[in-house]
Formats: sequence, structure tokens, C-alpha cells
Amino acid sequence: MAEHVLEVRDLRARVAEDESEILMGVDLTLGPGQIHALMGPNGSGKSTLAKVIAGHPGYDVTGGDVLYDGESILEWEPDERARRGIFLAFQYPSEIPGVTISNFLRTAVNARRGEGNEVDVFEFQKELRERMGLLEMDADFADRYVNEGFSGGEKKRNEILQMAVLRPRLAVMDETDSGLDIDALKIVSNGVNTLSKEDAELGVLLITHYKRILNYIEPDRVHVMIGGRIVESGGPELAEKLEEHGYDWLREELASPT
Repeated sequence: MAEHVLEVRDLRARVAEDESEILMGVDLTLGPGQIHALMGPNGSGKSTLAKVIAGHPGYDVTGGDVLYDGESILEWEPDERARRGIFLAFQYPSEIPGVTISNFLRTAVNARRGEGNEVDVFEFQKELRERMGLLEMDADFADRYVNEGFSGGEKKRNEILQMAVLRPRLAVMDETDSGLDIDALKIVSNGVNTLSKEDAELGVLLITHYKRILNYIEPDRVHVMIGGRIVESGGPELAEKLEEHGYDWLREELASPT
């Protein structure tokens, strides 16, 4: 087992369509069993980093590397990354009309297990019910079409349900707290905390604008991204400082001559 679940080395990336540079040399390491929070203002590159890790085709990597369990993933297709245990919780989850959550998740589990090793239907249903209980979901939730007509809170709980059922090795959570009321935020946070305690090898990269989710999920490390780079890293106290002072103090430090 590699020392780091995720290692981002001097990563540079641009939008494929217009070649605008977004990531300007990102360095980050995430160990097994750790939760790291990535914070920063709008447009700093946080969501781009998440999508590049997941293999989104809308971005071109122009330099650096991304290692997962010590192995470069830049040549892997998105589906291979997912099968190998890389999970992305979307900021804006898509609707999939006509596909129930139960069928969607069973198909995803079977894809990870590989042909000839499909999960038993009854075993899967038992697991799904247990995981839905963790997130305080009604039993009929499993028969609804994926995200169709869902509230913001329901969509985010569904993302955590997918994470709970698929049991990834690396979970990248892109602004999972956006649009949640306090009750939904607590439920989602409890789900993440429970999964982290269950699996000592799980690494979580939690991307957020605000400190409020960090009141319920305590990170091991906090990183701040500005202008496509991580410009500051520290313990949970860094999030407290950002809450009090915003990002201007960092911008001023970056602008000051050395």
C-alpha cells in the first residue's frame, strides 16, 4: 500500500475548449484515513482540480502528475478511475430519468466488482437499506429516479449514499455543503464521519467555500487555493482564521514583495 492515497505534483491544467489556464502548479498529498479540506474563493481552481482528478474530458493536463496509491492516473479513462476506487461527489449532481437509484447503484457496484463477480441481489438490497438508514432516507427513496425532482439536500444525500455503497478508496467531494440547510448538513456530515471511521484507508478531499461544514467534519489538514495554486496549508485552525479574516490577508501576502 502506498504512503499516499493521493499525490498531486506541480499539476497544471487548462480548459480544453479555449485553452485558458486554470491550475498553475498544484501540490497536495493526502494519506489514508485522512480528511483534507480545500478552501478558496470563487474561480480559484478548486472544482477544476476535482474534475481533473476524476478525468473530466473538458480539461487538458499540461504539466505535473496525479498519483493514486503511488501510480499515475493521467492515462486512465474516467471509468477506470471510478472502478479503481476514485469517487467524485458532484457540486451539481445530474438527473438520470428512468433509472432508479437502486438499479443505478447495483450497476455501479457490479462494474467495480468485475464481470463474473456480480453482487447478489438480496445481499445488495440489504446493504442499500442499511446505508439509507445511515442517511435517514425513507425506504421508497431507492425506487425514485436518480436526482429527478430532488431537492438540493436530497441530491447531496444521494451523493453520500453512493459513496457509502461503493466504498471508494479516495472520495473527492466538490462543495457537497452548497445549498444545504442545517439539518441536511448535519446528516451529510454524519454520513461522511461514519464512513471515515469505518474505513481506515479512506482518504477524503473535501472542497468547500465555507467553514460551516467543518464544524461537523474535522479535517486533518486545511489547504487554501488562490489563483490556481495552493498558497497556504495548516491544521483546522486555518479554517478558523479564514472565517474571521476572509481571503484578503492571503492575497495581500501574495502581493507583497519578498
